[in-house]
Amino acid sequence: MSTTTASTTKFARDTRTMFVREFAPVLHAPVSLLFTMAQPLLFLFLFGSMLAGTQDFGGDGASWQWFVPGILIMMSLFGPMLAGYNLLVELLGGSMERMLVTPLDRTAMLIGRTLKEMVLLLAQSLLIIGLAAPLGFRVHPVGVLAGLALLVVFGIGLGALSFALAIASQPSGELFYGITQLLLFPLMLLSGVMLPLDFGPSWLQIVGAVNPVAYIVDAERSLFAGQITDVSVLYGIVSACAIAAAGLALGNRSMRRAV
Repeated sequence: MSTTTASTTKFARDTRTMFVREFAPVLHAPVSLLFTMAQPLLFLFLFGSMLAGTQDFGGDGASWQWFVPGILIMMSLFGPMLAGYNLLVELLGGSMERMLVTPLDRTAMLIGRTLKEMVLLLAQSLLIIGLAAPLGFRVHPVGVLAGLALLVVFGIGLGALSFALAIASQPSGELFYGITQLLLFPLMLLSGVMLPLDFGPSWLQIVGAVNPVAYIVDAERSLFAGQITDVSVLYGIVSACAIAAAGLALGNRSMRRAV
């Protein structure tokens, strides 16, 4: 077996080991997923129902096509973006130190943790789509698959950035809490997740125009509406890939330098 093949095999094995380690608690306590879904479900059934039938959103069906992709982006912000919390707990508790002295590849540690977050995000997204369909949400299979793929790319970037922030927040962890709380709601509200930015004043639209999440939201709405060739999809892909590249680069660097 060549050195390259052996290294690839070890990396895949280490990634799998890390993924299984992170995902095992979810299998042992699946009820915990319901608590993480509480807020998205409330927004879906309460806020989404208030939008249904309004003329500003083009009627019942159009409102759900507009609102459901926003809910999925919201889950990405509240899920992968806060994924570093568990890593921070391990760092502060000392258990991560024991992991760092093992032969496990540190990049594999990052990828394994990130994959766990993506599996959860996909499962939650499918649940939201399944619950929204009877309410009037129209499923365009190709667009939904493309939208979920874009969501995963975006989530990978956010998750990796969250892990990098958790490592940088040692030893108190205050940096993690401060930055995530400072960024979470502005990124969500200035991306048009809940209401269109067109409804806001001009200064708000200008600020929203520099928010990369807004382009991903627009792309998701186009994809879930079946408009795969819309130019907003291209902008969303570029934004998601840029966030993923930055997140993986910073996350990998932080994990390799962690002590």
